[in-house]
Amino acid sequence: MPVKQHSSIPAYQRIQSSIRKRIDAGQLRPGDPVTSERDLAKLHEVSLMTARHALAYLEREGIVERRRGIGTFVAEPKIHFNKLMSYTEQMAARGLVAASKILFGKLIDDEPDVAARLSLAPTEPIIKLERLRHASEEPFALETCYVSAAQFPELLSAPLHRDSLFAILERDYGVKLGYADEEIDATAADPKTSELLDVPRREPLLRIRQLIYSTAGRPLMYVLGIYRSDRHNFVIRRYR
Repeated sequence: MPVKQHSSIPAYQRIQSSIRKRIDAGQLRPGDPVTSERDLAKLHEVSLMTARHALAYLEREGIVERRRGIGTFVAEPKIHFNKLMSYTEQMAARGLVAASKILFGKLIDDEPDVAARLSLAPTEPIIKLERLRHASEEPFALETCYVSAAQFPELLSAPLHRDSLFAILERDYGVKLGYADEEIDATAADPKTSELLDVPRREPLLRIRQLIYSTAGRPLMYVLGIYRSDRHNFVIRRYR
């Protein structure tokens, strides 16, 4: 049955809206086929060109992906490393449920390279926190965070398994996160990472080293993240 026309809304936007609503409602999931251009044109009583334009726009936004000679499919969610969003916020923005498992959390004083990144003395106590991050019950990332023990006392007593670390720092310690310098490259899964992330050994993974600063330009946190690249696409930006 053709969709009733609404002249105040451009036809291609109506098509985009209908597809988005089906995705948001869970009627279409990543990998599912999207109605063809020809069928969309008939359903919405528009030209084939208009239907094609609507899908092309959704493709540019990363909502769908078009496979030549096969059809159009719902794309895997993109993970945006921008605006210094916490992992929890990143997952929520894509409709995914985030969870964390703390693997390691203690004071250290034997990683001088990390201390230097944080502008600390070589043996100054640092909190090291290693967490296995999940996205909708799948292991997705292995993150190791380092912060000054003097600046963030009692941090290991905070509910780190359920609360965003960013939120804890801003709420409980009054810091304002400003921006991050990042080093991004690829790495291969070693035996430990392979087991934790449930990927084959030597599987290509994305590695991001982040030095996060306050709005005043003071280094607050160093983060080493190892991310699976077989489940989600990535969009990476450096600043707020």
